[in-house]
Amino acid sequence: PGRAGTARFLAQHNAWGFVATRAARGKIQGMPYGNCLLLSDGPVNNSTGIPFFYVTPKDNTVTDLLKNPMASLTLPEVDGNFCRKNVIDPEDPRCARLTLTGQMVTVPPEEVEFAKQAMFSRHPVVRKWPRSYEWFFMKMNIEHIWLQSWYGEVSPIAVEE
Repeated sequence: PGRAGTARFLAQHNAWGFVATRAARGKIQGMPYGNCLLLSDGPVNNSTGIPFFYVTPKDNTVTDLLKNPMASLTLPEVDGNFCRKNVIDPEDPRCARLTLTGQMVTVPPEEVEFAKQAMFSRHPVVRKWPRSYEWFFMKMNIEHIWLQSWYGEVSPIAVEE
């Protein structure tokens, strides 16, 4: 229940999110850059609230993160009952959006098996992605949480919640 419950729901039920970084290359170096990435916060029966990603260094977003790990992740209420029942576009301000900010880090060896279970259980197709792309796991160490759940209203939520 409440804001923290909505945030946990969005973290658990989103299969993808929008990751914003600071570009580290070319003519857009230093400018904001964003990309949609698949994510999982754990296997369906073991949701953690920590977003895990299966990424390749060939992706511009990952190149940015390897130079500057600070990022924001926005999760829209695409699967929420309110928006679907009321036939409301997921980008309508009445549909909740969760934004997490923090550092994106490579998953340490002791957590790789959990990250595999998290990603592969929710996104089985990623097992078939070309191995030549040097895939690896990242996760976000969340530092700040904001929930927008109505017109313009943005509420901070303590990470501990």
